[in-house]
Amino acid sequence: MERRTFIKLTAVSGTGAALAGCGVSEPALIRFVPDETPAPGIAEWKPGVCPLCAGGCGLSVRIMAADVDTVRNGQRGVVRRGVAKKLEGAAAHPVNGGGLCARGQAGIQLTYHPDRLTQPIRRVGSRRDGQFEPITWDQALSELVSRLDTLATNGQVRSLAILTSGRPSHRQLLFDQFAARFGAPAPISYNLFDEPVVRRANDLSFGHDQLPTIDLARTRLLLSFGADFLGTWNSPVAQMAAYARMRRNPTGVRGSFVQIESRMTPTGASADEWLPVPPGTEGALALGLAHVILKEHLTSAPPGRAASLIDGWAAGLPDFTPEKVSAMTGVPSARIERLARALAGQRPAAAIIGGPALAHTNGLAAALAVNALNALLDSVDQPGGVCFTPPFRASVASRGGAPLSGGSAPPIRGTLQTLASEILSGRHPVEVLLVDGVNPVFAAPPAWRVGEALSRVPFVVSFGSFIDETAALADLILPDHTFLESWVDAVPESGSLVAVASVAPPTMTSLFQTRATPDVLLEVGRMLRQPIGLPWQTFEAMLKASFEALGPEVWSAAQKQGGWWEEPPAVPPTARPVSARLPAPTRPPGRRIAVSGGVPSFAPPEFDAAADDFPFHLLPYPSPSFLDGSLAHLPWLQELPDPMTSAMWSAWVELHPQTAERLHIQLGDLVRVESHAGAVEVPAFVSPGIAPDVVAMPVGQGHVTYTRYASGRGANPVSLLAPMVVSGADALAWAATRVKLTRVGPPDGRLVLFSTAGELRERPYEGPGARR
Repeated sequence: MERRTFIKLTAVSGTGAALAGCGVSEPALIRFVPDETPAPGIAEWKPGVCPLCAGGCGLSVRIMAADVDTVRNGQRGVVRRGVAKKLEGAAAHPVNGGGLCARGQAGIQLTYHPDRLTQPIRRVGSRRDGQFEPITWDQALSELVSRLDTLATNGQVRSLAILTSGRPSHRQLLFDQFAARFGAPAPISYNLFDEPVVRRANDLSFGHDQLPTIDLARTRLLLSFGADFLGTWNSPVAQMAAYARMRRNPTGVRGSFVQIESRMTPTGASADEWLPVPPGTEGALALGLAHVILKEHLTSAPPGRAASLIDGWAAGLPDFTPEKVSAMTGVPSARIERLARALAGQRPAAAIIGGPALAHTNGLAAALAVNALNALLDSVDQPGGVCFTPPFRASVASRGGAPLSGGSAPPIRGTLQTLASEILSGRHPVEVLLVDGVNPVFAAPPAWRVGEALSRVPFVVSFGSFIDETAALADLILPDHTFLESWVDAVPESGSLVAVASVAPPTMTSLFQTRATPDVLLEVGRMLRQPIGLPWQTFEAMLKASFEALGPEVWSAAQKQGGWWEEPPAVPPTARPVSARLPAPTRPPGRRIAVSGGVPSFAPPEFDAAADDFPFHLLPYPSPSFLDGSLAHLPWLQELPDPMTSAMWSAWVELHPQTAERLHIQLGDLVRVESHAGAVEVPAFVSPGIAPDVVAMPVGQGHVTYTRYASGRGANPVSLLAPMVVSGADALAWAATRVKLTRVGPPDGRLVLFSTAGELRERPYEGPGARR
């Protein structure tokens, strides 16, 4: 191990620099005078914000003194400073309330990762070569500014494109402002497992263009259509805490929970009742439940806007009788009737829909059906029901004074698919592309040809801290600070019943020659031949101006506690009557939602291929460890056993025992999974928690380029996806692909399972009934 690497690791592990006497002869490192004087052996806790998903959880970061490898004026050396040693959830934060998921715990490895980029780099040679050279920040900024000045001089400002993750934050608003003032189209956001379908449905039904917040703590019966809310969907940490309160309700009434899905998720494994249904039939079951409630007059709730969007509602949904729905879903009609009566009788009750249920061609119709069911149960903006996090209204950066929330994003030029198509066709030339926090080359279906499109852009700039599949195509990489080294913020659209904005200053000095991307963007705006006039000198100044709009004392308090949030209601949750409504939803003045045209009726789902040729539904799903693959480079998460299979460092395909027996496939056997779009070879995992005509693969592995821990490991199911779209919503129907399976050979060690004895097995174990 190099001395440089060892010292860097000791900053996390706390082990001493015990290289003396090891026989390694290296030039002595200079010990620099420290910029700070942390007390040795004494921990300090600082506020932070976790940026690894859209949850926006608050952190408490443990800081202690350590020797850190650094470079000053081109000379390597060691300096004593305070560094982050441990991440915990912030106890007072309204989203996570002291909790923190395994992904958040592993976030500390971003800062100390051995493959992290430590300074700007520039492409050398062609993109096929993948070679870069280190350059200074002055050189890097000069080159970017020169490219942007050329666009402005030639009247080509609209040929600047920006790709981001789109998570609500001041960072995202800064990219919006930069694009608008430069004259470019608004940034395009892309996230494979984002939920644009449910946002559109909520906008149409309730006037909220955002994900819902379920008041689980006061729910007596929860019905979930495909939403893995205890694992990867929406705001998992907040939902896990609320679910725990629901299960141990102090009033003595323990809430019940029913999960409806075609593959058992960790959430489904926690349910009181698990209902398997064929893919794409979730909406039919929701309408069947509503039919029973309407027919038996089990509720007196007015129909409302949500119900008016459903064809046949006024007539009592005659096409969705229990018998007809049973034929579509396989759920017995008596069970449908029983569940409908329970929903109406165990109030407050709530229904949610998410994940694969929305990723079919009929996903929007299914979401509208679930919304109408909630309206029928009088569960919208009601304690124990479906609520919406109020927007953070203090942002001075938002357009037209609109609130900063998940629903305040400005109109965009189009989707990632549209952008790639226009680049490839030449209809929309893009001369400069900025990429921040997104890896579409890995996470987009092959038919979109995103990698080919990006290769045709003359100048691509990435702000990534690591070289992934998209950054590998960049001409210039300007590495960002990690979230522990810079100002970081998030404005969660869900997970809290009160308005909240998370914000935190740097918890430690940056280790390398990186710079915070928001500050780089502001500096570039000033350096242009015609400065674009952003009103802040630093990202800190932007944040300060936003929070001080609520009052001069708010900014100081927000820095100390990791954000700002409204006070919870004075009435204790257990004392509030069910009839007491939560605050009415607010909508920007003058806003109108068209409900005629473009609102699809429920219809059976469509798939990309016939069942005769491709007999299995492919269900890709976000990995509990890696989500969409953006966290696969963290070794702690690679080492984390999957909760449903115990697999580690692996990719696999899950199939039902009946399917495995018919195809002569056993646990660990190598299987070829093939669609119209491509094929992958992965080991098999046989599981009874999946329908016989469905196979499932976690997304996350299969990276071509993404550090030593993720590159060349496993297979990427996204490479199998067909470019199907959700009717009525411009979104990828990522669960609408069919595949066929072929056994390739016996186990070859690719499937790594964690045994019950706590030992790693480098080859698959033989389960019951396996060949001897």
